[in-house]
Amino acid sequence: MIGKALKRIAKDWFLAGMILAVVLATLFPEVGAAGGTIRADILSDWGICAIFFLHGLGLSTERMWAGMSRWKLHVVVQLMTFAVFPLFWVALNALFGNMLPKPLMLGFFYLCAVPSTISSSVALTGVAKGNVPGAIFNATLSSLLGVFLTPFLASLVVHSSQGGIPLGHAILEIAKLLLLPFLIGQALRPLLGRWFEKHRKTINPFDKCVILLLVFSSFCDSVK
Repeated sequence: MIGKALKRIAKDWFLAGMILAVVLATLFPEVGAAGGTIRADILSDWGICAIFFLHGLGLSTERMWAGMSRWKLHVVVQLMTFAVFPLFWVALNALFGNMLPKPLMLGFFYLCAVPSTISSSVALTGVAKGNVPGAIFNATLSSLLGVFLTPFLASLVVHSSQGGIPLGHAILEIAKLLLLPFLIGQALRPLLGRWFEKHRKTINPFDKCVILLLVFSSFCDSVK
């Protein structure tokens, strides 16, 4: 019985790792918090850069442009992010708003109005063997649109007109952390593409490992 359990954990190691990351963050928040023992915030940034470098190395230019040209996909993703999910919160608030604390409902609203992190969107799409070029394009676009749309949606709920971070700063951070490593990977693909394909199965779990680090770091900050 123990053997079967261990085999199941080995098969679903990513799920087990998620649970373990939350438990460890709860017990030892100082280790993974920003500026903590292992400087997980810095490690996470380097991990994200590595993810996008590897995706740039592994994606053919033809596949990348094919993914970016699927405008119907992009429209659906952006409508889901900035229209469908906020409307879902409106329905949730109408049904349960009087039963739950207002700060908790506001927290649920931010879950529905803030775009997904680029690193998680792309990494999880890669893990699922989905449309990685489409994920890169949409995650980047939604992050830029979120600079304006998320504060606007929030102002409708909390009656505040406070703006988001400057657009120039957002573009610079995305370019430095995501687009630059991806473009470097694309540029090195003629030299390292065959090596990457040969070792793809060994490299693929790296995405999941970075996600686990991000989860651990985020929970450490929250617990602290």
